Amino acid sequence: MEAVKLKTVDDLLMRLDERVELIGGEIIRRPMTRFAHARAQSKTDRTLGPFADESGAGGWWIVTDVSVAYETHECPSHDLAGWRRERLPDPPNGVIDRAPDWVCKIVSPGHEKKDTVTIPLLLQRHRVPWFWLIWPEERALIAHGLEDDGYRVVATLKATEHRRKPVRIPPFEAMELDLAAILE
Repeated sequence: MEAVKLKTVDDLLMRLDERVELIGGEIIRRPMTRFAHARAQSKTDRTLGPFADESGAGGWWIVTDVSVAYETHECPSHDLAGWRRERLPDPPNGVIDRAPDWVCKIVSPGHEKKDTVTIPLLLQRHRVPWFWLIWPEERALIAHGLEDDGYRVVATLKATEHRRKPVRIPPFEAMELDLAAILE
């Protein structure tokens, strides 16, 4: 029986195809972006803009479609991720190898296990304090906060229940967020 050779971040960087990520030592194609996914991503990015604005609530680098090299064989691409500027004063060059302070995955059909199990376990190992899941088809957001023994749900929100009612969601609770602006 032949041993399986795990792929590394270097193997990933040599690929010409940009729509791939490294999960468990395997280079996999990222799902084709659907309209609802892209819309949720761009609306979340715009809604959180004041936190990334140097003159506003600030204090964050918030980026979309960013690859993070957590380990030799783990370099997923996150829909949105944020680093507090106190931990990351300057934006990095190339693939970042510092765990974010917040990650948001927009759940893609056919990739639910990766988005809801594999990635959260990786983030938990690397002590990422905040993790959001957005389900565009269900118009729902579930926010998780890291505790000693793993993630716990800190908010479960549905657009239908919070229509035009501002909410405060960690780690961005300094500002009321319009959930409908993200999920509708």
